[in-house]
Amino acid sequence: MGSRILIHCDLDAFFAAVETLHHDLDPSIPLILGSDPKGGKGRGIVSTCNYAARKFGIRSAMPISEAWRRCPGQPIGQGIYLSSTRGLYSRASRKVMEILEQYADKFEKASIDEAYLDVTDYCQGDWDKALSLCRDLQNEVMEKLGLSSSFGIGPTRILAKMGSEENKPAGIHRTMPDEVFEFFQNRPVREVPGIGPKSATKLAEWGINTVCEAAELGEIALARFTSERFANWIVRVVEAETSDEVSQLRSRKSISKEHTFEQDQQNPELVLDQLSSLVQKVINRAKQMNIAGRLGEVKVRYRGFETHTHGKSISVAMDDESVFMRLANNLFAENVELERPIRLIGFRLGNLEMPETRQITLDSDVTTFLSTTFDE
Repeated sequence: MGSRILIHCDLDAFFAAVETLHHDLDPSIPLILGSDPKGGKGRGIVSTCNYAARKFGIRSAMPISEAWRRCPGQPIGQGIYLSSTRGLYSRASRKVMEILEQYADKFEKASIDEAYLDVTDYCQGDWDKALSLCRDLQNEVMEKLGLSSSFGIGPTRILAKMGSEENKPAGIHRTMPDEVFEFFQNRPVREVPGIGPKSATKLAEWGINTVCEAAELGEIALARFTSERFANWIVRVVEAETSDEVSQLRSRKSISKEHTFEQDQQNPELVLDQLSSLVQKVINRAKQMNIAGRLGEVKVRYRGFETHTHGKSISVAMDDESVFMRLANNLFAENVELERPIRLIGFRLGNLEMPETRQITLDSDVTTFLSTTFDE
């Protein structure tokens, strides 16, 4: 059986792009979404920003005061600071997903701004047709909704996901089965989702800086200073043997923890500390149960018992605490309304899978996986 043809669509700076359209702003002017900066004295954080703001080094979860220092708001500077308009994002996302889904054999909405498409049958196994389809989809999303999108095409979820990051914004990258080794040639290990700074440093200590250098050692040699499962996984990544599944049906099983504050909270640092503790407890429980998950979800209940959940899926199942800690922090930064008192915070790990489908870190017998990139 031939390779599957998978497409990963990632909407470029999605939240900022929607706000730009809604407020009819100039996209070349830095736009920062988040807490009230209060003239540089605000204590909140940045939810997200557009590409013009990123040129100043501004990023999600940065203190809003630091963002102001780098790019002051008008009239002092050129930056535009806005709070998020929540309902706009889900409506825009739904319209994008409706466009994408009609061209897929199997479709999976990974998050509000990401989706996987299996187009093997739709494109009749023709990779050129898949490339043409991505161009058409990119144009349709822009023409109908005014939103920029990037696409990655590959035989596995990992390769499709990495492809969508390759030429952002408004990029398309295709990695065909016979181009996989070339794609990874001289590519730093840090660029593979799931290999974080610590793991990359450990590999560098052994003179391994690129993905192919790791794979070329072979499982036996690599396992001598990493772990057997990590060695097996990195070889499978380069040989395009990791997951190529796009799932329409998602598991309802989950592990979750919640915390209700004795007094409603408006201190984001205190709430984030509690969220981090919940993530740690959930992931520890997952490890005890020898399972992993592909969905992280933050739950927030405001004063008056109004409750919202905000989730994001990742490429394959993981039980790596650092991955879900970053995911939870970004969901918090992008979605929680800090001006409203918070009564309850919670974290849920969903779409659970058993060990045979998981990927492994350098640490012996510690499970980690391929994470998504959390900036749009």
